[in-house]
Amino acid sequence: MKIFKPITTEAALDTSSGSASNVGSSEYVRITNTANENTEHLVTLEQSDGTDIGTFTLEGHESVIIFKEATDQLFAADAAVKACGVSIIDVAQPKAHTKHIK
Repeated sequence: MKIFKPITTEAALDTSSGSASNVGSSEYVRITNTANENTEHLVTLEQSDGTDIGTFTLEGHESVIIFKEATDQLFAADAAVKACGVSIIDVAQPKAHTKHIK
């Protein structure tokens, strides 16, 4: 299980390359599509010069955490897609404790 800590304010991603965001220079970014289920939106990751690195489709009501370089930027096909810089905290699974009853 991955646990994350928000390190930036969540905000809608802009919808064009010219106004893409580096999400506060965050390397890990939680991206959420707040649109209704079955409403897909394309998310684009690009270098700071606007060269596309890759794209993916995010379903409505779904979230992912991606890794990017601090200078890489994101934009989406719709402002329903929001992003928040996060730090990832690895936490071991809790151990089960049993109590003996006498």
